[in-house]
Amino acid sequence: MNPIIERLTGMNTLTDQVIAMDFLITAKSGVRNYAMAVTECATPEVKAILTKQLEEAIDTHEIISAYLVQKGLYHPHNVNEQIKLDLQNIETALNVPS
Repeated sequence: MNPIIERLTGMNTLTDQVIAMDFLITAKSGVRNYAMAVTECATPEVKAILTKQLEEAIDTHEIISAYLVQKGLYHPHNVNEQIKLDLQNIETALNVPS
């Protein structure tokens, strides 16, 4: 999308938010999958490798979360603010020309 149109429609911030939230959800899924894999592995060597991968996935999730919080795009500790932000995003998405 054209950067000028993105700014006029409010999609520039929403685009960053959508990408970052998608990355956050993917990282969260990775944490869950690695945690499950650690409990299912057959050898201590595999468990050590998966545990390291799990720690890296947790670190990645933390970095993404911090980015979103810093940008005001995610409010994990304030449900009311998150709901307000979600409603604004819905309104923006509904007003995007087709």
